[in-house]
Amino acid sequence: MKTASLSLRLGLSVTLMGALLVLLLACLAVLALDHELDSRARKDLARKLLQVEHNLRVDLRSDDLAARAHPLLDLVMGHDNLSLNILALNGRHPPLLSLGPALQADALRALPSGAQLSFAEWQDNTGKQILTASQLMRLRDDTPVRVLLSLNRDDDNALLQAYLHSTLIALPLLLILIGIGAWKLVQRSLKPLRHFRRVAGQVSAQDLSHRLPDSGLPQELGELAKAINVMLDRLDQGVQQLSQFSDDLAHELRTPLSNLMGKAQVTLARERDSGNYREVLEDSIEELTRLNRIINDMLFLAQVGQPQAQVQLTPLALADEVQRVGELFAFSAELKDIELKLQGWGTALGDRLMVQRALSNLLSNAIRHSPEGQTVTVGVGRQGEQAWVWVENHGPGIAEVHLPRLFERFYRVGCGRSRLEGGTGLGLAIVQSIMQLHGGKVEVSSRLAGPTRFTLMFKAG
Repeated sequence: MKTASLSLRLGLSVTLMGALLVLLLACLAVLALDHELDSRARKDLARKLLQVEHNLRVDLRSDDLAARAHPLLDLVMGHDNLSLNILALNGRHPPLLSLGPALQADALRALPSGAQLSFAEWQDNTGKQILTASQLMRLRDDTPVRVLLSLNRDDDNALLQAYLHSTLIALPLLLILIGIGAWKLVQRSLKPLRHFRRVAGQVSAQDLSHRLPDSGLPQELGELAKAINVMLDRLDQGVQQLSQFSDDLAHELRTPLSNLMGKAQVTLARERDSGNYREVLEDSIEELTRLNRIINDMLFLAQVGQPQAQVQLTPLALADEVQRVGELFAFSAELKDIELKLQGWGTALGDRLMVQRALSNLLSNAIRHSPEGQTVTVGVGRQGEQAWVWVENHGPGIAEVHLPRLFERFYRVGCGRSRLEGGTGLGLAIVQSIMQLHGGKVEVSSRLAGPTRFTLMFKAG
């Protein structure tokens, strides 16, 4: 089943929220209007009752109530919806005074009255809504009477009904306007996403140069565009490195394979004695050994480069590990009359075999590039949460331009001298991968006249 588009979902959501909000506001407006009309009616009745009480107390008595009711008549005159009834306390006799539209006498007598002002809402026999304010009062001659001032609320109800009717008529129009506005707003807001889609359709492994504009966008989309651009930069860099690596790998493998094929073809071109065949086989073994080292190194790099690759880190005495690795290279150093010097002490968290392999690569390079009769120094140290091992040789230094690329795979300084000396060009790349796997790093410093120092930075154990 095909899902609805994001613009349709957002448009419907905004329209629904707008409809609910309009309905809520309409209900609140009706309630507020009803409350205001009721409050005004009660205040008007209370104010007029005060005037009635004043007139009854000052000017009127029970024997001339009807004859001198002109002040009371003025209060209700001109108000077709207002009625004034004055009843005796016994409640059985006809009203002492009745002004305004006639109301049901039985209903009036049934309304409670007290010394304090009270209100009652009721319906007459025609269904009209009546609001009555009642209170016990005394005439000038101190005769107690019940005063009831009633208001026919048909006008208020008609106003409320008219408002409801107009609201119901306007509501569909408002909902249509809200829907159209929400659709236009959503379409405009999602316009950058359509541009994102076009750019994404243009990106491929062969062309990673396209980038998303990250200016003039809403904050969320601007951050998304920047994140996508960073991702594309990483992918572009990774593809370029992979392409360069593939070229370098093909070149590295082609040289020994070409040597093997050339020697085999030359050897088989004519008959030779057993000594020549033996020499060719020995040379072939050297090339095959080099190929084997390249393949093993590549497999190792692929293994440690996997995101799920993990190592069990344990506390290691770095001086002891350096001592073990140094013993392996003692013979190589002795051949060049090189002294291996160890100094310092410290512990770090690491995998023993990987740490030994990183140290072996650095120590092998140091001995290879150190002049005869010199000293290769290995230092160990620790401070706070960090421990380190550095390997220093006094051979020819490395130009500053080469330092940032030393840890790239197959990168060599000086016309492939590592290849001529038997190296694979992967030693420093392996060292960097091992340190990244340990959560540390490798640094290099060098001067043209020497010395050159490589430093491994570990978490202290």
